[in-house]
Amino acid sequence: MLLFTSIPTVTLSPSKPLTSKSLILRTPFLILRHYFPCPLSFSSLYAKPISRNTLTCVLRDSPIQQHVYSDPSPEFAVFETNKFKVELFQKLSEDSDEFGDELDAVIDVCAQIFNEFLHKEYGGPGTLLVEPFTDMLVALKKKKLPGASLAARTSLLWAQNHVDEDWKVWNSKLK
Repeated sequence: MLLFTSIPTVTLSPSKPLTSKSLILRTPFLILRHYFPCPLSFSSLYAKPISRNTLTCVLRDSPIQQHVYSDPSPEFAVFETNKFKVELFQKLSEDSDEFGDELDAVIDVCAQIFNEFLHKEYGGPGTLLVEPFTDMLVALKKKKLPGASLAARTSLLWAQNHVDEDWKVWNSKLK
């Protein structure tokens, strides 16, 4: 039987097989999964026998894996912003009825926010955030420009499909 008696303690009883009915969660916010973010072996557990048929395992502090991201690259930011503007214009001009004469203003707002994000925040794959795209939506609505939702969504989809890959290509040329 598998019992969660406290956050770090797991009680195992080998005499009874585990079934979904024998699982009792005493702390509903703790769910152990069959995988761990870092390698975990039995040697990293502290095992203490309680009785012949019970083993309590306490997870010891495991080292936290940290990944250091690159600093934002101003050259990459300028390159990517220009590419973004050109391709966003191509995408949004397909819906010219939505934007009318305001298409250039919409693209300028989106490109300015995207450029600021690339200069200040983006440090490579894993650092693309949704915040600049929600900022685009808010800024476009605040300026009462048409197609705010469509422009922000199109910008986000473009970034998801291109920015990380462009970063990898950009940095592979530097080496």
